[in-house]
Amino acid sequence: MPRRRPGALRAQRALPRPVYAGAEHCRSDRPTGPWPARIDRLSSRTTAAVHREECRRPYDEGLWPGATLTALETCRHFLALPGRWLYLRRDYCVCEHCDLRNDIAVARDLLELVVSRLPPCPRRELEAVLAALDEELWRRTVPDPFAHRQPHRRGAWWHQRLYDLDHLL
Repeated sequence: MPRRRPGALRAQRALPRPVYAGAEHCRSDRPTGPWPARIDRLSSRTTAAVHREECRRPYDEGLWPGATLTALETCRHFLALPGRWLYLRRDYCVCEHCDLRNDIAVARDLLELVVSRLPPCPRRELEAVLAALDEELWRRTVPDPFAHRQPHRRGAWWHQRLYDLDHLL
């Protein structure tokens, strides 16, 4: 019987555990591997540093392999929507994968967490990418004048933007 290669054994061991059992509809369509996926507009050195931080932390801290890539794709997809003004949308699914893919504020919080944990050189490169995204997000979203009344909306400026309430009507 042929034995498995050591690289195949290490790759299988490095795959993340499912966060919620029975939430197959919430799983990402892209399987996360033990190697860093290429993150658009970031160098390979920064991508490797991001992947190291994602793999170093336990999953209950909010980071898992591929979370940064998903958060950046969420931000870019949201900002690519047509229209002059954009309204943030909440997702009421209980899993963090759906929340990250649908709520721009959650995605931006995760990116801020990653920036705070990176070494200086990769941090500057990721901050430069985020600065362009933040400028566009600031320009195309509307501030909520009543956000200070809601305790869960305090914090960073992206939590104090108007949310779309069409799904509540």
